[in-house]
Amino acid sequence: MSSEPSQVPPQAPDPSEIDDLPRTPVDPRAPSHVLLHMPQNVRSAALGVLMVLAVLAVLHLAQGFFIPLMLGLVFSYALSPVVDGLQRWRVPRALSAGVLILAILGGMGASVYSLSDDANDLIASLPDAARKLRDTVRKPKQQQSTLDTMQKAAAELEKAAQEAGGSAPAPARGVARVIVEKPKFDLREHLWTGTLGVASVIGQTVMVTFLTYFMLVSGTTFRRKLVKIAGPGLAEKKLTVQALDEINAQMQRYLLVQLLASLGVGIATGVCFAIVGLKHAAVWGVAAGILNLVPYVGSIVVTAGAALVAFLQFGALDMALIVGGSSLLINTIEGYLLVPWATSKASSMNPVAVFIGVLAWGWIWGVWGLLLGIPILMAVKAVCDRVDHLKPVGELLGT
Repeated sequence: MSSEPSQVPPQAPDPSEIDDLPRTPVDPRAPSHVLLHMPQNVRSAALGVLMVLAVLAVLHLAQGFFIPLMLGLVFSYALSPVVDGLQRWRVPRALSAGVLILAILGGMGASVYSLSDDANDLIASLPDAARKLRDTVRKPKQQQSTLDTMQKAAAELEKAAQEAGGSAPAPARGVARVIVEKPKFDLREHLWTGTLGVASVIGQTVMVTFLTYFMLVSGTTFRRKLVKIAGPGLAEKKLTVQALDEINAQMQRYLLVQLLASLGVGIATGVCFAIVGLKHAAVWGVAAGILNLVPYVGSIVVTAGAALVAFLQFGALDMALIVGGSSLLINTIEGYLLVPWATSKASSMNPVAVFIGVLAWGWIWGVWGLLLGIPILMAVKAVCDRVDHLKPVGELLGT
């Protein structure tokens, strides 16, 4: 007969023994401890990070496809109110879209042709301005600057140290000196590269034009298709309609803000330069208005170029500083006060998140990323605000 081992229940510790144990003194001013638990599903987080990296790589490698697509979408959002208004007047969408696009292209071509002479003169004066600025900054050879004296003293000290340490090798006989010469300027190669660049720009322009036309002609076709494939339930379709409406409204308000801001910057720059007496003030106004669409980079280009040309025209650094300072003041008021306030009202987005997002898109797509970064972030926020798992992203982008 086998006897099972009896299990002895654990006994509670004696309170007297607990009181005898040494205790660590507790500082009443110390903050309370909070235990943070790591998320259990680490694999999902790792897969999410890998997916984000894969998407960024695809966007960078396939930018030749995505950039014209995004440009076509932005232009279709900008022109759709006009086409919709003409459609309400019983004008076919195909006809109104074609006439509108041709009118815009014709107006741009006429503006470029009317300002081409001034633009050519301005571009031709840039090398002379750079040469004159270099001659002014550089001191005459007869006057020895402090930096040259310090460089010669450092060279003499280095030579003395090498001779004292015996590290200076004696020149060997029969050893040929090798001189690496820079390749000469090849005009044909640069012309071929420039021709390919111009052909690429023309091809991209034609692609974006036709893409914008087809999107304007399609109207609400893709909208209805997205609502149809959103899900079988009424809630999914309703959220899709709300997201599309918000993207449409925010995109049109943002484009209107950018159009008014660029128009204001162009007019203010042209008038200010004309008052100062800078030549080709109208060309500078048009350039400032167009480059204002590129955040942060366009204003720097206009300010530096205008200051350089002003130095060539007036021959004085103070006039160059006045012209550059006025351009910088206009772009600062527009870029750091008016446009951020109007954009936050139009899109309800956090300026810090917008700045970081624009830098990220600029890193992926270059100048086009700087131009398209804010519209993409607006669309991302509109979608994230209505998806439960993506609401933290929308919260980060929001105000």
